[in-house]
Amino acid sequence: MFLPVTKEEMKERGWQQADFVLVTADAYVDHHSFGTAIIGRLLERYGYKVAVLPQPDYKSAEDFQRFGKPRLGFLINGGVVDSMVNNYSVFKHKRKTDEYSPAGKAGKRPDRAVIVYANRAREAYKDVPIIIGGIEASLRRLGHYDYWSDKVRRSVLLDSKADLLIYGMGERAILEIAEALESGIDARDITWVRGTCYRAKDLSIAETAGESNFILLPSFEEISRDKTAYAKSFAIQFKNNDSLSAVTLAEKYTDTVYVVQNPPQPPLERNELDDVYALPFENEWHPMYDEMGGIPAFKEIKFSVVSSRGCFGGCSFCALTYHQGRQVRSRSKEAIVAEVKKLTEKNDFKGYIHDVGGPTANFRGPSCKKQLKSGVCTDKDCLYPAVCPNIRPDHSEYLDVLRAVSNVEGVKKVFIRSGIRYDYLLADPKCDDFIDELCRNHVSGTLKVAPEHISDRVLYYMRKPSAKVFLEFDKKYKEANRRLGKKQYLIPYLISSHPGSTLKDAVELAVFLKKYGFVPDQVQDFYPTPGTLSTCMYYTELDPLTMKPVYVAKNMEEKRMQRALIHYNKKENRDLVMKALKKTGNIDLAKYLLYNTK
Repeated sequence: MFLPVTKEEMKERGWQQADFVLVTADAYVDHHSFGTAIIGRLLERYGYKVAVLPQPDYKSAEDFQRFGKPRLGFLINGGVVDSMVNNYSVFKHKRKTDEYSPAGKAGKRPDRAVIVYANRAREAYKDVPIIIGGIEASLRRLGHYDYWSDKVRRSVLLDSKADLLIYGMGERAILEIAEALESGIDARDITWVRGTCYRAKDLSIAETAGESNFILLPSFEEISRDKTAYAKSFAIQFKNNDSLSAVTLAEKYTDTVYVVQNPPQPPLERNELDDVYALPFENEWHPMYDEMGGIPAFKEIKFSVVSSRGCFGGCSFCALTYHQGRQVRSRSKEAIVAEVKKLTEKNDFKGYIHDVGGPTANFRGPSCKKQLKSGVCTDKDCLYPAVCPNIRPDHSEYLDVLRAVSNVEGVKKVFIRSGIRYDYLLADPKCDDFIDELCRNHVSGTLKVAPEHISDRVLYYMRKPSAKVFLEFDKKYKEANRRLGKKQYLIPYLISSHPGSTLKDAVELAVFLKKYGFVPDQVQDFYPTPGTLSTCMYYTELDPLTMKPVYVAKNMEEKRMQRALIHYNKKENRDLVMKALKKTGNIDLAKYLLYNTK
């Protein structure tokens, strides 16, 4: 049974009033890949009555009154993807589709959904607590650069006028908050919960809450007018994102307005993850979408299994570290197999598990034992510039999981579509065994990996391994396929115009692709999204970890040239490639790059 989405469905359950109304900018899919489903089912397990308000009419408060006044509060998120990223391309053009809406039709979610929904909820019921969460709130929890308005915006907690903000993975936090609300505590007085941000009139609460070592960040006024102050503030936030080492952070807005960020919640342990993913999800979109064409995003992940959370990869352009943290936790083999068995019972299951992975498929646990005692290192990365000597890469457990899933009756093939860190893989003394099994059983013609670039300068700012490591993996991958008698290919994901990338670096990448015969399938122009190290570089033109200047391509013509160079082989890019070669003094490369171009 789905959680109720109408007043009638609520009454069918015998409810007179919902405890919580869960508002989301996505369509309602009762599956653990959607935070709405997880939070809703978790609260349900603990006895709370939860109604779901998916993609409400945001032009008035009327839809927010659909279930009547919630007893304990509104829980609001902007969907699986930040609403501005979902609504606009990197060139700020309105997207024509929305994969998280019925039939992929755009227009169902507002810009800055968390703010809009929270304000509508407040219009509907002035005295009902409002708690915001999900990735949009999480990445905008403090003052942040907003690419779409090209300015520093306030914490979304203030603009939404919400009572509390949950950041990161919210299971523990929401249960603590629900318990406090149930006991009669005013939402504005719930200031002790880890993984939350709250509004304060002064710093007395932080000073008296056992957090004597809290950090006062540069004020919002400072970071709004001074990019150096912004970079310094982001660096502090970046280094205070682990449950064991982080301290309380406070950001001043006026003499009587502060936003205080409590330290993060500890990551869920394996047994806790197993319990969460075993909640009674329907693993389907709500039936109301059947006649509308279904939800495209769910079609892609319906027969995929989430095996882990967190990532110690440390890529500068990825917000996962800021949201899920660097400490990896994974589900047990038994729990994963149990889920797969349920998937095989579905009428439309064809025998293929599309993915067993997470943010990074081949990460199964903390990168080293030190993390469990002291938290993640704040002064160095696990994998950059090379794999840390404290890491002991081991893929035996992941292989065991893949084999167990493959042996489930009804399963024909198990694919790996989420990312594989090949530098971590190559550091495993038994990497050849894994690569062989990968090529034999888990690739469907092509394997996509993410070197992102090959220029040492750009890779430094991306915090990605050198091109030599990528070529070593490519060599082993090809050797394995030859041994197995398979014709399978390696396709690189690449990012153009990333901070640090000059036009000369883009030319270097084009020559590399030509030399080694790589034909990229997916190329992403760098997209400055909230919460990433790279976005801070883009805005400030500084590396916040060193405070040294960073070159940033902001001219649209140069950005088009950088992208065209990656697809130098396309006829429509010839003029831009020639222009780039002339501008960089590399016209001699024209014949090499453009010869036999179709």
